[in-house]
Amino acid sequence: MRMGVLKVFCAGCILLCANNLAFGQDGAYRQLTADDFRGAPRPSAGSIAYTNCTIDFHYHAVGGDNNYRLTFDVQVIMQHDKSWIDKRRITSDRMLTEVLKHEQGHYNIAFMEQQEILREAARTRFTSNYKAQASALFDRIHTKYEHLNANYDDDTRHMLDATQQHSWDVYFQRRLAYMPPVAKVGY
Repeated sequence: MRMGVLKVFCAGCILLCANNLAFGQDGAYRQLTADDFRGAPRPSAGSIAYTNCTIDFHYHAVGGDNNYRLTFDVQVIMQHDKSWIDKRRITSDRMLTEVLKHEQGHYNIAFMEQQEILREAARTRFTSNYKAQASALFDRIHTKYEHLNANYDDDTRHMLDATQQHSWDVYFQRRLAYMPPVAKVGY
């Protein structure tokens, strides 16, 4: 998988999780709004909404003698023009709120992925093979969150299963509330 910009397609469809926070491009938590979804709806997709996030992954290596310190820059970016809500199918303010909550869950998954990449990178000792090590670290974590994202939609049936959606809402709230901090490299 290439370094640089990697698209994490946070495929979300009908409704969302209870956590109303997202990680914005400016580094602050914020709630997704309908204004974040500027792309043209694709009704043929069978979904009411779609969230597209990008994980922007860069690093800088310093060191030598088979011991390298990598400084990572990993950003979650909401792709506004590729994310959409089919507002013609939204029948009430409550339905829009539920759609946004479900899509927030997909965005939360991208944020959790970003945080785990940063935590793991800070704990990893890199050798002269740092390019392959960094790529493997990213790929391993990305695969984990791709599966989590798919499980989220499968379990909630794109938020149609209210009981499962509530379970995911609680999961996101707890994961985000108790997320360990990103450690600094100390060598």
